[in-house]
Amino acid sequence: MASALLLKLSRQIYDNQNDRESFIEALLNPTVLNPAILWCQDDHPKPFPVLEPLPWQPDFTDRLAPEVRPGKHELHNQGFYYCLDLSSIFAATVLLSIPEKIKTVFDLCASPGGKSIFAWRVFHPEILYANEVIGKRSGALIANLKRCQVNNYQVLNLDVGILARSYEKAGNLVIVDAPCSGQSLLAKKETNDGCFHPLVINRNAQRQRRILANATSIVKPGGYLVYTTCTYSPAENEDNIHWLLKKFPFFSPIEIKSLIPYQSHLTDIPCYRLMPQNQQGAGSFSVLLQRND
Repeated sequence: MASALLLKLSRQIYDNQNDRESFIEALLNPTVLNPAILWCQDDHPKPFPVLEPLPWQPDFTDRLAPEVRPGKHELHNQGFYYCLDLSSIFAATVLLSIPEKIKTVFDLCASPGGKSIFAWRVFHPEILYANEVIGKRSGALIANLKRCQVNNYQVLNLDVGILARSYEKAGNLVIVDAPCSGQSLLAKKETNDGCFHPLVINRNAQRQRRILANATSIVKPGGYLVYTTCTYSPAENEDNIHWLLKKFPFFSPIEIKSLIPYQSHLTDIPCYRLMPQNQQGAGSFSVLLQRND
Protein backbone atom coordinates (compact mmCIF):
# COMPACT_ATOMS: atom_id res chain seq x y z
CA MET A 1 0.00 0.00 0.00
CA ALA A 2 1.28 3.45 -0.90
CA SER A 3 2.25 5.68 2.00
CA ALA A 4 0.55 9.03 2.51
CA LEU A 5 3.77 10.81 1.48
CA LEU A 6 4.06 8.82 -1.74
CA LEU A 7 0.43 9.62 -2.53
CA LYS A 8 1.14 13.28 -1.87
CA LEU A 9 4.11 13.25 -4.25
CA SER A 10 2.07 11.49 -6.93
CA ARG A 11 -0.52 14.28 -6.73
CA GLN A 12 2.25 16.89 -7.10
CA ILE A 13 3.48 15.23 -10.26
CA TYR A 14 0.26 14.07 -11.92
CA ASP A 15 -3.28 15.43 -12.18
CA ASN A 16 -4.57 12.28 -13.84
CA GLN A 17 -5.51 9.43 -11.50
CA ASN A 18 -4.35 6.74 -13.94
CA ASP A 19 -0.93 8.37 -14.22
CA ARG A 20 -0.68 8.50 -10.43
CA GLU A 21 -1.54 4.83 -10.12
CA SER A 22 0.99 3.81 -12.79
CA PHE A 23 3.71 5.82 -11.06
CA ILE A 24 2.94 4.34 -7.63
CA GLU A 25 2.74 0.80 -9.03
CA ALA A 26 6.19 1.19 -10.60
CA LEU A 27 7.64 1.97 -7.18
CA LEU A 28 5.69 -0.52 -5.08
CA ASN A 29 6.08 -3.41 -7.53
CA PRO A 30 9.12 -2.57 -9.66
CA THR A 31 9.98 -4.62 -12.72
CA VAL A 32 13.44 -5.94 -13.51
CA LEU A 33 15.41 -3.20 -15.25
CA ASN A 34 17.64 -3.76 -18.25
CA PRO A 35 21.33 -3.32 -17.46
CA ALA A 36 23.29 -0.98 -19.68
CA ILE A 37 26.94 -0.31 -20.44
CA LEU A 38 28.94 2.61 -21.78
CA TRP A 39 31.80 1.56 -24.04
CA CYS A 40 34.97 3.50 -23.22
CA GLN A 41 36.64 2.91 -26.61
CA ASP A 42 35.39 2.86 -30.19
CA ASP A 43 36.96 -0.51 -30.96
CA HIS A 44 35.79 -3.21 -28.60
CA PRO A 45 34.59 -6.83 -28.51
CA LYS A 46 30.88 -7.64 -28.57
CA PRO A 47 30.42 -10.18 -25.79
CA PHE A 48 26.70 -9.64 -25.07
CA PRO A 49 23.49 -9.87 -27.08
CA VAL A 50 22.24 -6.31 -27.44
CA LEU A 51 18.64 -5.08 -27.37
CA GLU A 52 17.36 -2.59 -29.93
CA PRO A 53 18.54 0.88 -28.89
CA LEU A 54 16.03 3.41 -27.67
CA PRO A 55 15.53 6.51 -29.87
CA TRP A 56 17.57 8.75 -27.57
CA GLN A 57 20.29 6.22 -26.77
CA PRO A 58 23.89 7.16 -27.73
CA ASP A 59 25.63 4.80 -30.12
CA PHE A 60 28.45 4.09 -27.65
CA THR A 61 26.04 2.56 -25.14
CA ASP A 62 24.28 -0.80 -25.17
CA ARG A 63 21.06 -1.94 -23.54
CA LEU A 64 21.26 -5.56 -22.45
CA ALA A 65 18.81 -8.28 -21.50
CA PRO A 66 17.79 -8.37 -17.82
CA GLU A 67 19.61 -11.65 -17.17
CA VAL A 68 23.00 -10.34 -18.35
CA ARG A 69 25.49 -9.47 -15.59
CA PRO A 70 28.06 -7.25 -17.32
CA GLY A 71 29.76 -6.31 -14.06
CA LYS A 72 30.96 -9.90 -13.65
CA HIS A 73 32.56 -10.17 -17.10
CA GLU A 74 36.35 -9.99 -17.45
CA LEU A 75 36.02 -7.12 -19.95
CA HIS A 76 34.57 -5.01 -17.14
CA ASN A 77 37.67 -5.52 -15.01
CA GLN A 78 39.82 -4.70 -18.03
CA GLY A 79 38.11 -1.32 -18.39
CA PHE A 80 36.37 -1.81 -21.70
CA TYR A 81 33.07 -0.46 -20.37
CA TYR A 82 31.30 1.16 -17.45
CA CYS A 83 28.06 -0.26 -16.06
CA LEU A 84 25.22 2.16 -15.38
CA ASP A 85 21.46 2.46 -15.27
CA LEU A 86 19.65 3.54 -18.43
CA SER A 87 18.35 6.53 -16.48
CA SER A 88 21.91 7.80 -16.08
CA ILE A 89 22.46 7.47 -19.82
CA PHE A 90 19.22 9.34 -20.41
CA ALA A 91 20.28 12.18 -18.12
CA ALA A 92 23.74 12.48 -19.69
CA THR A 93 22.38 12.39 -23.25
CA VAL A 94 21.86 16.17 -23.11
CA LEU A 95 25.66 16.46 -23.53
CA LEU A 96 25.34 15.25 -27.12
CA SER A 97 23.54 18.50 -28.02
CA ILE A 98 26.60 20.65 -27.29
CA PRO A 99 28.05 21.56 -30.70
CA GLU A 100 31.34 23.11 -29.63
CA LYS A 101 34.58 21.39 -28.72
CA ILE A 102 34.73 21.19 -24.93
CA LYS A 103 38.23 21.67 -23.54
CA THR A 104 37.57 21.87 -19.80
CA VAL A 105 34.99 19.82 -17.89
CA PHE A 106 34.09 20.08 -14.20
CA ASP A 107 32.00 17.32 -12.64
CA LEU A 108 31.15 18.75 -9.23
CA CYS A 109 29.57 15.68 -7.61
CA ALA A 110 31.48 13.03 -9.50
CA SER A 111 31.58 9.75 -7.56
CA PRO A 112 31.31 6.97 -8.62
CA GLY A 113 32.23 8.48 -12.01
CA GLY A 114 29.47 7.72 -14.52
CA LYS A 115 28.84 11.29 -15.71
CA SER A 116 32.59 12.05 -15.77
CA ILE A 117 33.28 9.00 -17.92
CA PHE A 118 30.33 9.85 -20.19
CA ALA A 119 31.60 13.42 -20.68
CA TRP A 120 35.15 12.20 -21.33
CA ARG A 121 33.83 9.69 -23.87
CA VAL A 122 31.91 12.39 -25.72
CA PHE A 123 34.42 15.25 -25.66
CA HIS A 124 37.89 13.89 -24.78
CA PRO A 125 38.59 17.24 -23.10
CA GLU A 126 42.01 18.67 -22.46
CA ILE A 127 41.28 18.42 -18.73
CA LEU A 128 38.51 16.79 -16.72
CA TYR A 129 38.15 17.88 -13.10
CA ALA A 130 36.24 15.18 -11.20
CA ASN A 131 35.32 16.57 -7.79
CA GLU A 132 33.94 14.61 -4.85
CA VAL A 133 33.56 16.46 -1.57
CA ILE A 134 32.93 13.28 0.48
CA GLY A 135 36.39 11.84 0.95
CA LYS A 136 35.36 8.22 1.45
CA ARG A 137 33.62 8.27 -1.95
CA SER A 138 36.75 9.38 -3.79
CA GLY A 139 38.25 5.90 -3.84
CA ALA A 140 35.52 4.47 -6.07
CA LEU A 141 35.78 7.51 -8.36
CA ILE A 142 39.54 7.16 -8.78
CA ALA A 143 39.28 3.40 -9.30
CA ASN A 144 36.65 3.75 -12.03
CA LEU A 145 38.50 6.50 -13.89
CA LYS A 146 41.68 4.42 -13.86
CA ARG A 147 39.92 1.18 -14.80
CA CYS A 148 38.18 2.83 -17.76
CA GLN A 149 41.49 4.33 -18.92
CA VAL A 150 40.29 7.92 -18.73
CA ASN A 151 43.16 10.32 -19.33
CA ASN A 152 43.76 14.04 -18.74
CA TYR A 153 41.83 14.13 -15.48
CA GLN A 154 42.35 15.42 -11.99
CA VAL A 155 40.36 14.25 -8.96
CA LEU A 156 39.51 17.00 -6.48
CA ASN A 157 38.10 16.81 -2.97
CA LEU A 158 36.81 20.36 -2.47
CA ASP A 159 33.67 22.08 -1.27
CA VAL A 160 31.85 23.72 -4.16
CA GLY A 161 32.33 27.16 -2.57
CA ILE A 162 36.09 26.73 -2.74
CA LEU A 163 35.82 25.42 -6.30
CA ALA A 164 33.79 28.46 -7.34
CA ARG A 165 36.42 30.85 -5.96
CA SER A 166 39.39 28.89 -7.29
CA TYR A 167 38.07 28.17 -10.78
CA GLU A 168 35.89 31.16 -11.61
CA LYS A 169 34.82 31.11 -15.27
CA ALA A 170 37.21 28.22 -15.96
CA GLY A 171 34.83 25.57 -17.29
CA ASN A 172 33.45 25.06 -20.78
CA LEU A 173 31.15 22.48 -19.20
CA VAL A 174 30.08 22.08 -15.57
CA ILE A 175 28.08 19.01 -14.55
CA VAL A 176 25.96 18.93 -11.40
CA ASP A 177 24.70 15.38 -10.89
CA ALA A 178 23.22 16.55 -7.64
CA PRO A 179 22.90 14.68 -4.35
CA CYS A 180 19.18 14.13 -3.93
CA SER A 181 16.51 12.24 -2.04
CA GLY A 182 17.15 9.26 -4.36
CA GLN A 183 13.54 8.25 -4.78
CA SER A 184 14.40 6.24 -7.90
CA LEU A 185 16.18 3.66 -5.73
CA LEU A 186 12.74 2.19 -5.06
CA ALA A 187 12.35 1.42 -8.77
CA LYS A 188 15.58 -0.60 -8.48
CA LYS A 189 14.08 -2.70 -5.68
CA GLU A 190 16.27 -0.96 -3.10
CA THR A 191 15.13 0.59 0.17
CA ASN A 192 15.34 4.31 0.87
CA ASP A 193 13.49 5.14 4.05
CA GLY A 194 12.29 8.71 4.37
CA CYS A 195 12.90 9.66 0.74
CA PHE A 196 9.40 11.15 0.41
CA HIS A 197 9.49 13.13 3.64
CA PRO A 198 9.22 16.92 3.12
CA LEU A 199 12.17 17.57 5.43
CA VAL A 200 14.39 15.25 3.39
CA ILE A 201 13.23 16.76 0.11
CA ASN A 202 13.62 20.37 1.29
CA ARG A 203 17.05 19.72 2.79
CA ASN A 204 18.22 18.26 -0.50
CA ALA A 205 16.67 21.09 -2.52
CA GLN A 206 18.51 23.70 -0.46
CA ARG A 207 21.81 21.84 -0.84
CA GLN A 208 21.22 21.53 -4.58
CA ARG A 209 20.65 25.29 -4.88
CA ARG A 210 23.89 26.00 -3.05
CA ILE A 211 25.75 23.69 -5.45
CA LEU A 212 24.04 25.24 -8.48
CA ALA A 213 24.77 28.80 -7.36
CA ASN A 214 28.47 27.98 -7.05
CA ALA A 215 28.43 26.02 -10.30
CA THR A 216 27.27 29.09 -12.23
CA SER A 217 30.49 30.88 -11.22
CA ILE A 218 32.64 28.15 -12.75
CA VAL A 219 30.97 28.25 -16.18
CA LYS A 220 32.71 30.40 -18.78
CA PRO A 221 30.59 32.84 -20.78
CA GLY A 222 29.29 30.74 -23.64
CA GLY A 223 29.84 27.58 -21.62
CA TYR A 224 27.32 25.00 -20.45
CA LEU A 225 25.80 23.81 -17.21
CA VAL A 226 24.11 20.41 -16.86
CA TYR A 227 21.85 19.63 -13.92
CA THR A 228 20.63 16.11 -13.26
CA THR A 229 19.05 14.14 -10.42
CA CYS A 230 17.78 10.60 -9.86
CA THR A 231 14.66 11.66 -8.00
CA TYR A 232 11.08 12.61 -8.85
CA SER A 233 10.26 15.49 -6.50
CA PRO A 234 9.50 18.77 -8.34
CA ALA A 235 11.18 20.67 -5.49
CA GLU A 236 14.49 19.04 -6.43
CA ASN A 237 13.98 19.34 -10.17
CA GLU A 238 11.79 21.89 -11.98
CA ASP A 239 11.57 24.21 -8.96
CA ASN A 240 15.35 24.42 -8.79
CA ILE A 241 15.60 25.33 -12.46
CA HIS A 242 12.95 28.05 -12.10
CA TRP A 243 14.94 29.40 -9.16
CA LEU A 244 18.23 29.29 -11.06
CA LEU A 245 16.91 31.09 -14.13
CA LYS A 246 15.39 33.82 -11.98
CA LYS A 247 18.54 34.30 -9.91
CA PHE A 248 20.99 33.92 -12.82
CA PRO A 249 19.12 35.27 -15.86
CA PHE A 250 22.25 35.08 -18.03
CA PHE A 251 21.64 31.32 -18.29
CA SER A 252 19.14 29.91 -20.75
CA PRO A 253 17.91 26.32 -21.24
CA ILE A 254 18.52 24.45 -24.47
CA GLU A 255 15.93 22.24 -26.15
CA ILE A 256 17.12 18.67 -26.75
CA LYS A 257 15.36 17.40 -29.86
CA SER A 258 15.87 13.71 -29.11
CA LEU A 259 14.26 14.15 -25.67
CA ILE A 260 11.20 16.21 -26.67
CA PRO A 261 8.89 13.20 -26.02
CA TYR A 262 10.16 13.28 -22.42
CA GLN A 263 9.55 16.98 -21.85
CA SER A 264 8.48 17.60 -18.24
CA HIS A 265 4.78 18.39 -18.14
CA LEU A 266 5.36 20.47 -15.00
CA THR A 267 7.05 23.35 -16.81
CA ASP A 268 7.43 25.03 -20.20
CA ILE A 269 11.20 25.14 -19.69
CA PRO A 270 12.92 22.46 -21.81
CA CYS A 271 13.87 19.92 -19.17
CA TYR A 272 13.33 16.21 -19.30
CA ARG A 273 12.09 13.38 -17.11
CA LEU A 274 12.41 9.63 -17.45
CA MET A 275 9.79 8.05 -15.20
CA PRO A 276 9.84 4.49 -13.85
CA GLN A 277 6.49 3.46 -15.34
CA ASN A 278 8.08 3.85 -18.79
CA GLN A 279 10.16 0.77 -17.91
CA GLN A 280 13.23 2.26 -19.58
CA GLY A 281 15.05 3.01 -16.35
CA ALA A 282 14.55 3.82 -12.68
CA GLY A 283 14.00 7.51 -13.42
CA SER A 284 15.96 10.73 -13.80
CA PHE A 285 15.71 14.45 -14.53
CA SER A 286 18.01 16.45 -16.79
CA VAL A 287 18.43 19.94 -18.20
CA LEU A 288 21.15 21.65 -20.26
CA LEU A 289 21.75 25.40 -19.87
CA GLN A 290 24.11 27.84 -21.56
CA ARG A 291 25.70 30.94 -20.09
CA ASN A 292 25.00 33.86 -22.41
CA ASP A 293 26.61 36.91 -20.81
